[in-house]
Amino acid sequence: MTHFEGKNRYENAPRAADFTIDQAWHTYSAAEHDRWDRLFRRQREIAKGRASETALRAMAELELSASGIPDMNVLSDRLESITGWRVVPVAGLVPDEVFFDHLANRRFPAGAFIRPEAEFDYLQEPDIFHDIFGHVPLLANDVFADFMEAYGKGGQRAMKLGQLHHLARLYWYTVEFGLIREPQGLRIYGAGILSSPRETVFALEDDSPNRIAFDLQRIMRTSYIIDDFQQTYFVIDSFDALLEACYQDFGDVYGKVKFQADIDAHETVPEDKLIHRGTLDYFRDKVGV
Repeated sequence: MTHFEGKNRYENAPRAADFTIDQAWHTYSAAEHDRWDRLFRRQREIAKGRASETALRAMAELELSASGIPDMNVLSDRLESITGWRVVPVAGLVPDEVFFDHLANRRFPAGAFIRPEAEFDYLQEPDIFHDIFGHVPLLANDVFADFMEAYGKGGQRAMKLGQLHHLARLYWYTVEFGLIREPQGLRIYGAGILSSPRETVFALEDDSPNRIAFDLQRIMRTSYIIDDFQQTYFVIDSFDALLEACYQDFGDVYGKVKFQADIDAHETVPEDKLIHRGTLDYFRDKVGV
């Protein structure tokens, strides 16, 4: 396999029907392993006191470390022995129906490529660091593992009902950008935050974003931005509460939200249980308002 720095090394790799590929772990270069190590050390330090204790404990249990890019087969064997999940390598983003099928069968599709040095601080497409450091640890938690399986099955149904856009918002504001209340205060569990050094600090400590208590219908009505920090973060009380809220017939929920207007990412509404009303200063400064 030929590798060109700055490109996805798996872009043209042979793919199975479920879009999985051979990670070919032995072909990673010393520079790529070093890049993982530097990303891991930096983010692990920033995550202390900010990441969910559940995620931090799971990283240790899964033996994630600054010792080179993980071999997904080895990592999967550890994870499967805990919750029955496996991590399967893919070249990049996969079609929705493929993604949901993997989740519904306790397989998490993880990008196998690691970001180029030029995009060390920010990469829009999820790479192996985002997926393994951000997503995989919580799959070692029984409750969150059940939630992810249920989400996969829910996604399959949402596609049939034409409601995928509403369900995608639930994933965005929980799995990717969720906050959780813990005894020590608010903590991060969303992978999009956990894999970003700047957003890890911003999500918890900046006055700009709104922080609002989890509400399923509210989330399904809320738009989001994909290329900057979030203007609103939703806070769950526990993973058990998240799972319980989502163990219901979403058909009824979709029936309600599809007739209601969307809420912009920065907006608050009277029904919100506000934990912190954001100043939105960061976003106003960016647009010069």
